[in-house]
Amino acid sequence: MTPGQRLRQLANVLNATTPLGLLLAGCARSPVRRGPRGLLIATGYRWRLPFAAAFTVGNVVLFRAGPEEVLANPVLLGHEERHSTQYAWCLGLPFLPLYFLAAGWSLLRTGNPGSRNFFERRAGLQAGGYPEPGTGSRHTIRTSPTERGMT
Repeated sequence: MTPGQRLRQLANVLNATTPLGLLLAGCARSPVRRGPRGLLIATGYRWRLPFAAAFTVGNVVLFRAGPEEVLANPVLLGHEERHSTQYAWCLGLPFLPLYFLAAGWSLLRTGNPGSRNFFERRAGLQAGGYPEPGTGSRHTIRTSPTERGMT
């Protein structure tokens, strides 16, 4: 791990988002294992919300897919890692209302919660399964890597 990754890991423990992510994974009965670059990978997430194939809380990345599929998709994992860094920069829990405000703004402007969302744009739209603005896709919901042909 790089010093920056260690700093992000520590920041997200201290700002309580990684413990919150672990609590969420535990409540959802998603097994957690150590991942690359200081991330914790929870797989088999089955709750209905959010609709995404993967989402991040602190340094915990929750995936609907199994462990083999997760590690076979470094593009999506990199996207979620950038969200982990965003949690650290936002000092933890303030990330959540800021993210939802940005998603609402994007939804109003484009019909899609990611295309004009500052956080999704910084994490990489295509990597997260979101369309670029103006491509004609208005209601894309992030799907599994297999459904997007990314395996």
